[in-house]
Amino acid sequence: MEVKKTYPKILLLIFSSSMFFMLLFFFLYYYTKQIENQVRINSKVQFNSEVNKLLELDNKPIQVAINNDTNWDEFVKFVQSKDTIWYNETIGNELNIYKADYLGAYDVNKKFIIRTASSKIKSKDIIPDEAMIALNRLGLNKFYMKIPEGLIEVTGAAIHASNDPLKNKTTPFGYFFVARLLDASFIKDFEKVSESQISIIDQKYSEIEAQHTIFATVDLKDCNGKIVEKLLFKRKFEVYFENMLTILYVIFFAFFVNLIINLFYTRKLVYAPLDLITRALQTGNKKAIKQLKETTGEFSHIGILFEENSNQKIELVKAKLKAEEGERLKSSFLANLSHEIRTPMNAINGFTDLILNTQLNKEEQLEYLKVVDKSGKNLVSIIDDLIEMSKIDSNQISPNYTNLNLESCINELYETIRITIPKTKNIDFYIIHNEAPAAYNIIADEVKLKQVIVNLVTNAIKFTNEGYVAFGYQIDDKKQAIVFTIKDTGPGIDKDNHKHIFDRFKRVENDATIKAGGLGLGLAISKAYVEMMGGTISLASKVEKGSTFTFTIPLQYDEVQKITVQPVKASTIPHALDAVTILIAEDDNINFLLFQKMIQVKNYNIIRAVNGLEAVDISLSNPNIDIVLMDIKMPIMNGFEALEKIKAIRPDLVVIAQTAYASVEDEDRIMKAGFYGYLTKPINRENLFETIEDVIKNKT
Repeated sequence: MEVKKTYPKILLLIFSSSMFFMLLFFFLYYYTKQIENQVRINSKVQFNSEVNKLLELDNKPIQVAINNDTNWDEFVKFVQSKDTIWYNETIGNELNIYKADYLGAYDVNKKFIIRTASSKIKSKDIIPDEAMIALNRLGLNKFYMKIPEGLIEVTGAAIHASNDPLKNKTTPFGYFFVARLLDASFIKDFEKVSESQISIIDQKYSEIEAQHTIFATVDLKDCNGKIVEKLLFKRKFEVYFENMLTILYVIFFAFFVNLIINLFYTRKLVYAPLDLITRALQTGNKKAIKQLKETTGEFSHIGILFEENSNQKIELVKAKLKAEEGERLKSSFLANLSHEIRTPMNAINGFTDLILNTQLNKEEQLEYLKVVDKSGKNLVSIIDDLIEMSKIDSNQISPNYTNLNLESCINELYETIRITIPKTKNIDFYIIHNEAPAAYNIIADEVKLKQVIVNLVTNAIKFTNEGYVAFGYQIDDKKQAIVFTIKDTGPGIDKDNHKHIFDRFKRVENDATIKAGGLGLGLAISKAYVEMMGGTISLASKVEKGSTFTFTIPLQYDEVQKITVQPVKASTIPHALDAVTILIAEDDNINFLLFQKMIQVKNYNIIRAVNGLEAVDISLSNPNIDIVLMDIKMPIMNGFEALEKIKAIRPDLVVIAQTAYASVEDEDRIMKAGFYGYLTKPINRENLFETIEDVIKNKT
């Protein structure tokens, strides 16, 4: 079965079944848009027609009134006589009747005679000659023009006798004009009538369609037929098609989502499982089998069957490889064991025979006896490792937890191992500084813990010829663990051998290990002990760079007894006349021991504080204290804070800073803080005594 050919057919089936729906949707969408456009066009045409009719109706009363007045014989006589009294009594008081802002009369020669105007129009002679010329032909005309006061609508009529009502038989006797100012008041009134928003726009204005608005424009032409301005009418377009379009969009979106879901689940539920089955059958791909199990229905069951079959094959292969590896390791271990036992036995037997059967001087005898002694110890070590490994395998060993002073344990191991380092090795051996040592004794298996540390440290010394070997511990309060570290600058271990480094009976084979000898059980025993105590062990190493072994054990304090390094004199010691009392504020036990060893040759009383807060309390409660050696970096309260509190109560007490900082800025800060002086670490014995003696000399 070719899955890749099946999937396109499934896709074709889905798309073909959806084609009719897509065509229907586009047809409905197109039809709706067409109807919407047609309704908008019809509405605009109707709106334009309505606006023009309203303007005509609005101007109709003016046209009727002006036509009547200009066909009045009395008006003809006025134009000839220019009788202003008659005009004011008859025509001039018709401003309100016309609802206009300007009435103006002109004679036959187009000369201005008189006008009547509201307060809105100040201009007098505003009608151009072209308007009167047009009236000769038209008799009655409406046009628009601009004057200083704004845009006006002008209705003009030629003055004829009553026997010429149509104004086409005789020549005019004069001209009469009625004008309205298209101001805000006019616009507002007309907006109410037309139920639209009106604005006067420039003739260059281009109409911008809005979704819910229709527009109508009216050209305002002058007497020559040229457009002066335009009136723009805007009205809400109340026929909405958005809901229909929204429904169509929702339908299309739902169809599209449904199509994607169909494609997704078709691929997930049909194509993907078939593809996984194909891969599982062809290559036995574990990832494909796992994914097949995570599907649903019959495909999941098929995945379980595939996994069971694959696991059986894997177990068979593992069993075969393990048997072959076990046989190989057994042979290799027995060969190595034979070699390692025969090597010291050969030396013991050979040199013993030489001592017994040859004539040797005392120097030669001593040299041979040393070889026998060393070989005997190596043989015992090999036997001990074998016995220990045998006990571990048979579960005959269990942790024996006791109360342990960790600081004393580390110092003891250091002194014990240090004296065993061959003088031929050019290495530095030291304890890694711990800024926060254990505050209390711990609960641990002392024997096994020491054995692990000794194994790892001696192993590091064995393979390191120059550089350094260091070990120490840190307290991880967050993880409630003690982290031990053993570092060296030896040859390092190749990365390929990291995974086998803790395997029993398996040893890294190179020139260094062959020269060093041994069965390679030390690291395996160490790993077993660490895991027995509930911890873990790991390695970080680079060739030619060195190695770092790290192991952890659970942290459990015995808080009944606080850790101590060495008993010191209490703070209630009497103050002898010839003695000086020194308070040493130092949280590091090793540094405090160093001070003790240096100062013990002098007749000084020594008091210790393990943090800044304790230094303050002792200084303020014991007036016999003459000098304070204050460590700058301490827990709870640092040296600067402690000095500030001491000086507030005992300003004359001499406080000397002792710090690992040695820069100019640090020295400046220490002296500005108010310290008498300072000693830099590592402490120089002569400088220490010189500073103390200087204080005593100044006091006396």
